[in-house]
Amino acid sequence: MSTALPFDDIRDLVARMPGPDEEALAAAKAREPQLTKPPGALGRLEDIAHWLATWQGRHPGKVEQPFAAIFAGTHGVTKHGVSAYPSEVTAQMVLNFAAGGAAVNQMCAAAGAGLKVFDLALDVPTGDITVEAALSEKDCAATIAYGMEAVAEGGDLLCIGEMGIGNTTIAAALGCALFGGAPSDWVGPGTGVDDEGMIRKIDAVTKALETHGSALDDPLEALRRVGGREFAAMIGAIIAARYQRIPVLIDGYVATAAAAVLHKISDRSLDHCLAAHRSAEPAHDRLLKAIGKEPLLDFGMRLGEASGAALAIPIIKAAAACHAGMATFDEAQVSDKG
Repeated sequence: MSTALPFDDIRDLVARMPGPDEEALAAAKAREPQLTKPPGALGRLEDIAHWLATWQGRHPGKVEQPFAAIFAGTHGVTKHGVSAYPSEVTAQMVLNFAAGGAAVNQMCAAAGAGLKVFDLALDVPTGDITVEAALSEKDCAATIAYGMEAVAEGGDLLCIGEMGIGNTTIAAALGCALFGGAPSDWVGPGTGVDDEGMIRKIDAVTKALETHGSALDDPLEALRRVGGREFAAMIGAIIAARYQRIPVLIDGYVATAAAAVLHKISDRSLDHCLAAHRSAEPAHDRLLKAIGKEPLLDFGMRLGEASGAALAIPIIKAAAACHAGMATFDEAQVSDKG
C-alpha cells in the first residue's frame, strides 16, 4: 500500500477539493430551454445532465467510460455471529467477481461499464470493534491513499461499491457514531440474519460505541475505530474522483456509510456524488436523509457490490444523451411557446 497520509493531510485534501465548474453549469442551463420539449419536461434527467457537466468540467457531459470499483475487506467483528454467512465468503466472492459470475458483472456488461475489484488484505481481518480499534491511524490513512490510487486510471463516471461479510454491522456502527440515535435505529438484517442475529448485531454495535466513546466524535477517528478497510478505500476513491473531475454514483447502505464520513468532514464533499439507489436495508433511508441525498432508484435491492450503482448508469447515460443530442427549436424548425 501507499505511504500513509496523516489524518490532518486527509482533512486538508477534503478542504481543498475543487468546486463546481460554473462555466460548464451555465452552458448546460443555457442549452436546456432551447431543446424541443416543454420546460422541465424531462424532470430529474435535466438536473442530472447539469450535474454531469458541472462535475466533469465540460459541456456537454458525456458517459463513455463508466466503471465500477469494488473494495473488499474482512472484519474481526464477524466472530460475534453478526452475519448469516461465514467470513470466508468475502474472498470467495472476490473470485466470483474475477470469474464474471456475480450480479454486478452482468449489470456492468449491460451498462457498458468496466469493473475493477480490489482485495484489501483479506487474510488480515480488522480488529474486533467491540473491544479494539478496527485499524491503526497509519493503516487507515494508508488505505484511504490506496483507494485514491485505485481510480488513478480515470474514466468519466465512477460507481463505488464493496464486499465484506459483516460490513452492515460496521455501517450501522458508523452511522450511529456519526449521526446519533440508538444502535437499533441503524442495525438491519444485512445478508439475512434472523431475530437472534439481529440481537447479536445490535449488541456488537452497542459494545463498540461504549468501547470507543467520545473518540467517535471525530469522523476519521470513527472510521478507523469502528470502520474497515473497504470503507477507508471508498473514501479515498471518492476524494480522488473529485480531483479528477469524475462524478460518482454511491451504491447502497455500506457505501453510503463510507461517504457519510466525508459528509461529516465537509457538507460539500459529496456534491460530485449521487445516491444510486435506496436499498432495502432499513437504515439506508435514514442515512440518505442525513447526508441530504435523494436516490435515483428504489428497487428493494440489498446486495451491495456496486450493483445498485451499476444499475443506475443507463439513467446517467440517457440524461447526457438527451441533453447533448436533442434538437433545439431552431434546428428542428419547431415553434417555441413564444
